[in-house]
Amino acid sequence: MQPETAPSDIAIPVFLPWQRELARQWLSRQQDRFAHAWLIHGLAGIGKRQFALAAAASLLCEAPAEGLACGHCNACRWVAAGNHPDLRRIRPDAVALEEGEGAEDDTQKAAAKKAPSKEIRVEQLRSLGDWFNTATHRGGWRVAVIYPASAMNVISANALLKVLEEPPEHTVFLLVADAPDRLLPTLVSRCRRLPLPTPPEKESLAWLGEHGVARAAQWLAAAGGAPVQALQQAGTQDAPYPAWLEILLDQAAAADGVNVASMADQLEPQDPAIWIDTLQRLLTDMALAASGVKVRYYPALQSKIAALAQRSSPQALAQSSKWLTSQRAIASHPLNAKLFSHAFIQRMATVLGRAA
Repeated sequence: MQPETAPSDIAIPVFLPWQRELARQWLSRQQDRFAHAWLIHGLAGIGKRQFALAAAASLLCEAPAEGLACGHCNACRWVAAGNHPDLRRIRPDAVALEEGEGAEDDTQKAAAKKAPSKEIRVEQLRSLGDWFNTATHRGGWRVAVIYPASAMNVISANALLKVLEEPPEHTVFLLVADAPDRLLPTLVSRCRRLPLPTPPEKESLAWLGEHGVARAAQWLAAAGGAPVQALQQAGTQDAPYPAWLEILLDQAAAADGVNVASMADQLEPQDPAIWIDTLQRLLTDMALAASGVKVRYYPALQSKIAALAQRSSPQALAQSSKWLTSQRAIASHPLNAKLFSHAFIQRMATVLGRAA
């Protein structure tokens, strides 16, 4: 039984404007020599997942043009409908739910009855065994897209490693990661690397403008130059920086100083990894401002950051930045969320010059 054909108005994943030329060069190679495993990596928020899914569609396409999917053949229609027999997306259950999809197999459905997992489970990889042992549709490629690859724990990473040591015929694995050094080294060694560059600012701003993003430059700066992340944040947040950040800066500049307890209460319910990232970016901006350079992440707060940077110690900024980096390792499971957030605000209040 052939997969159901998708309606003509359903679109397949396509490459973002800054990805197309690289994709053409990469996919136009002789496909019979195409590596069986690729690690697609680069800055978070530049569209690596989009690239991998568009690449999968192109590899499965029956009439590619310069290596890219045609968007019209039956294979492209099946990809668009989400039911191509030779395509698998391996991702945490939590990511699948974020993408608006439920569990894809019985193992995932059983797990979905619990809290959605944020890890790629070993069962998800082991369940591919039967898929590997069946012939590909019309003798073409079989593609497995794994994202984010950092969501694999040691057990699931080793399960994939065993597969890559003797890869199935006509199968391509596309792994997506922000940083290869966060993956199992032996797993990385089995993959060809494909680094994706951060798009030029001008191109990113034009793309954000096409999507109706106001204050595009501020959103792009807050996202560290990553346009996809900037677009997502612009659609879910009121400003390019969290409200508590401006409150922190205002309190630090006031005579009374930072109200540590109040600020910690604001951070406690939030994901520590997110607000730690915000604080790291603030310290980077302060170091730039202290050197008389334009801030990178929060240009809308330039004057406030510059004023505080003038009275901050460069040594204290460097030491606190290093300390924040070390604390990220336990950000996902702090023993006491209240004490954790309190310790961070106390440290920042000291760096900024005043605590209440």
